[in-house]
Amino acid sequence: MPKHNSLLRTKTSSSLSSCFLYAAGTSASFLLAWAFWSFFSSPAPSANPSFSRGLASEAALSCPAGKAGHNRSYDPPDPTFYDDPELSYTIEKTIKNWDEKRREWLEKHPSFAAGAADRILMVTGSQATPCKNPIGDHLLLRFFKNKADYCRIHGYDIFYNTVLLQPKMFSFWAKIPAVKAVMLAHPEAEWIWWVDSDTAFTDMDFTLPLDRYKAHNLVVHGWPHLIHREKSWTGLNAGVFLMRNCQWSMDFMEEWASMGPQAPEYDKWGVIQRTTFKDKTFPESDDQTGLAYLILKEREKWGNKIYMEDEYYFEGYWMEIVGTLENITDAYTGIEKRERRLRRRHAERVGESYGKVWEEHLKDAGYGRGRGRRPFMTHFTGCQPCSGDHNQMYSGQSCWDAMQKALNFADNQVLRRYGFVHRDLLDTSTVPPLPFDYPASDLVGGAS
Repeated sequence: MPKHNSLLRTKTSSSLSSCFLYAAGTSASFLLAWAFWSFFSSPAPSANPSFSRGLASEAALSCPAGKAGHNRSYDPPDPTFYDDPELSYTIEKTIKNWDEKRREWLEKHPSFAAGAADRILMVTGSQATPCKNPIGDHLLLRFFKNKADYCRIHGYDIFYNTVLLQPKMFSFWAKIPAVKAVMLAHPEAEWIWWVDSDTAFTDMDFTLPLDRYKAHNLVVHGWPHLIHREKSWTGLNAGVFLMRNCQWSMDFMEEWASMGPQAPEYDKWGVIQRTTFKDKTFPESDDQTGLAYLILKEREKWGNKIYMEDEYYFEGYWMEIVGTLENITDAYTGIEKRERRLRRRHAERVGESYGKVWEEHLKDAGYGRGRGRRPFMTHFTGCQPCSGDHNQMYSGQSCWDAMQKALNFADNQVLRRYGFVHRDLLDTSTVPPLPFDYPASDLVGGAS
C-alpha cells in the first residue's frame, strides 16, 4: 500500500509524498514553494451534516418503468431552484437548502434519478491562454484525452474549464469556484471529482470504491497521522479530490474559499497556516494547507466527514511510479498469457466485466510500489507541463519523457480494445496491430 513514507510531493496544487518528507527537510520545503509560484491551473455547517448516502435514492425508488435512459429533451415547466433570481453560481454567494433543492429537481426529472446515488462527474481544466512551454498544449491535450478515455469507459461525464470563475482565485484556488458551479449545473450528479490537469489515469480498469465513502462527503489522498500528529501541510494532496454534491459541501467550500486571495483575511490566513504547520515555508495562504487546517482544527465540524485515502494511488507521485511501468507491463502480460478470458476481444462498452477478471488475479497484489498492480493515478507534481517551469530537482526532459511513458502506458489499455498498442512507451506515434489471441501468440512484445 502507498503509505505515507512512500511518496515525495511537490504541489500541482502541490504535495510531497512523505517518503522524502523527513529526509528532504528544508530543501523540500523550498522546492514545494517553487511549485506554487510556477503552477497555473486554472458559514455554519449544514443542518444535516450527516448527509452522506445521497439524495437520489429516495427519488430513484419512484422512478417510473421505462425511464432508465436520461430524457435530455424535456424540462418540466414546474419551477425549480433555477427559476430563483437570487441563485448565483459564484463562490461569494451562499447556497442554502441545497439538499432539498436537488431532491426536488430529481423528483421532477425522474429519468435522471435512477442510478444517481453513484453518479460521478469529473472536472478538470487549464489556463485560458496558450502554454509558454512549446509542447505544453500538446501535453495538456494528451492529459485531457486520458481523462476523456477513462470517463467514456466508465460512463462518467466530464467538464473541462479554461476560465477563472473568480478572477482573484488564481492558480490552485481556481478549482473551488469551478466545483461549486458544476454542482449547481449538475444536480443529477452525486459526486464531483476534481482532477488536476497534470494527472493521468494509469489503471483504466480500476473504479473508485464508493461504498467505502458512503459516510463521508470529501475524499482526498493523505495520511491522517501526518496532519494530526506531525502537523505537516504535506500530509495530504489537494490536486485530486472527490466531493459529494450536497449542502455540507457548499458550506465547506465557502469556508475553504474564505482563506483564498479574494478574501479580506487572505494575509491573516497565510500567517495562521505557517504558525500551525511549521514545515510550510512560503507566506501565502494556499488551498492545500487550508484543507489540512480545517481537518486538524475543525474535526467535529468538517474533519469527520473527510476521508483521507491512503490504501491505493488516489493520486501517486510520478517519480516513484514511472520507473516501474515496464515491470508492471510484463506482469500483466504474464497474467494474460495464462488467462484466456483476458485475451478475448470485446467491445469497449463491456470492458468493466473484464476489470473484474483482472481483479481475480490481482486481489492479493496490494496497491503500493513494487506490488505489481497498475497505479490508479499518476500525478506529475512539479513538472508544470504548460509553463515548463519545472522544479530544479529534476530536468525538464525527465518530466516530458515520464509523461509520455505514463500516457502511452494508459493509452495501451485503451487501444487494446481497438486492436493496437504502442510497442515502445516512448514512441507515441507507432502502433502496430495486434494478432488474434495476443499475447499468447506473443508477436508484439513489451506492451500492456
